[in-house]
Amino acid sequence: MKEMNAKALTEGPILNNGVKMPWLGLGVFKTQEGDEVINAVKDAVAAGYRSIDTASVYKNEQGVGQAVRECGIPREELFITTKVWNNDQGYDQTLKAFEESRKRLGLEYIDLYLVHWAVLDKYRETWKALIHLYQEGVVKAIGVSNHQIPHLKQIIEDTGVVPAVNQVECHPLLTQKELLTFCKQQGIQLEAWSPLIRGNLDNQVLLNLAAKYGKTPAQIVLRWDIQNQIVTIPKSVHKERIIENSLIFDFELSPDDMQEIDSLNENKRLGPDPDNVNF
Repeated sequence: MKEMNAKALTEGPILNNGVKMPWLGLGVFKTQEGDEVINAVKDAVAAGYRSIDTASVYKNEQGVGQAVRECGIPREELFITTKVWNNDQGYDQTLKAFEESRKRLGLEYIDLYLVHWAVLDKYRETWKALIHLYQEGVVKAIGVSNHQIPHLKQIIEDTGVVPAVNQVECHPLLTQKELLTFCKQQGIQLEAWSPLIRGNLDNQVLLNLAAKYGKTPAQIVLRWDIQNQIVTIPKSVHKERIIENSLIFDFELSPDDMQEIDSLNENKRLGPDPDNVNF
C-alpha cells in the first residue's frame, strides 16, 4: 500500500512543453525558514512527495534548497517551484530576482518558475523575462500565478508563448470553473493554492462525504482537485498531516459527489483579488 501511494505521488499531468509535474505537492507558504521548512520538506519527500512549492516572498527558499540536497532523492526526481515577487517584476529585475532565488535554493535549475501576481504595467515584461530564462535552459517550465483570463490572453497575444501552469486560489468555495475551462482549452495546467479553504473544512457536505468514503474532509477536497485535473499543493508542517494529505489515490469520488462539492461554490476568495493587485 505504501509503495502504491509513493508511486501515485510521482504521477501527474504532462505540461504543454512535455515536462511532467506531480498532481500533489507540498506548499510551504508561511512555513518558517530553518528547521521548520527543512523538516517539512524532508517529511514530505520521505512520504513520497516529489513536488515542493515555494516563492521568494516566503523567505524560506534557502531551507527548501537545503532539504532538497539532504533528502537523499536525486535532484532530477524532484519538482521545485518558486516565484518572482511583485516588487521584483519587470524584465531586468526579474532576471536578477531569478538568479537570487536560484542562489538561495542552491540549485542549478528550477523546474517551474512563476510570475506571482499580474502586477499592472509590469507582468507583460515579466513574462518575457521568464521566456528568456526558459530559452536559456535554467528553468524547465514557466507559468504564472493569480492570473485571470484577460491577463492570460494578453501575455499569449504579446509573445505567442502559452504558460505551462496557472496557480490560483481554488477550493470548494471558489471552484474557478470558467478559468479552469479556459486553461484547459489553452493547454494551461491549473494549480490550486489554499486548496483546503485555510482549514475551514467544517462543512456538512464535506463531513458527510468524509464519513461515506472513510476519509477526512481534507482528503475529500484534495481528491476533488485531482479528479478535476487540478494540481494541488496543500501546506502543512506536521508530519502526520503531510502523510494524511497524500493518501488520496486509493479511492474515487462518484460523479454525483463531485457535483455536490461543485455546488458549494460561492465565488468566495480568502486571498486577494487578482484584478486589484496593489502590493
